[in-house]
Amino acid sequence: MTGIDDQISTALDEDDRAFLASLNEERGMFRQIGDSMHGPLGGWAKFSFAIAILIGIGLAYSFFRAVTADDLQPMVGWGMTTLGLLIMQGFLKEWMFARMNMLSVLREVKRLQLQVSMLEKR
Repeated sequence: MTGIDDQISTALDEDDRAFLASLNEERGMFRQIGDSMHGPLGGWAKFSFAIAILIGIGLAYSFFRAVTADDLQPMVGWGMTTLGLLIMQGFLKEWMFARMNMLSVLREVKRLQLQVSMLEKR
């Protein structure tokens, strides 16, 4: 530990120590997904999760129809539908994982903000 870390650790009371300990714990992917379902954009995260499930079902169905098509024209149509749904799913997953990353960054900023405020009090 450095001198600043020692100053921070001695400036903490029990509540602050508990809060910092909760910020420092490792969080798995499913916990981060669950955390993204709360807050101001929690409703949008739940909505996008439901849409992702519907897109996944549509993707499986359109892929099945493309593979089992008898003529070229329906095969191309269902193949293009599959490709479109796959792209939609990719963009939706990118948004969801970017939100999870944003919440992780905000968590670290909050931890640093708390540590700096503890140093200022000292």
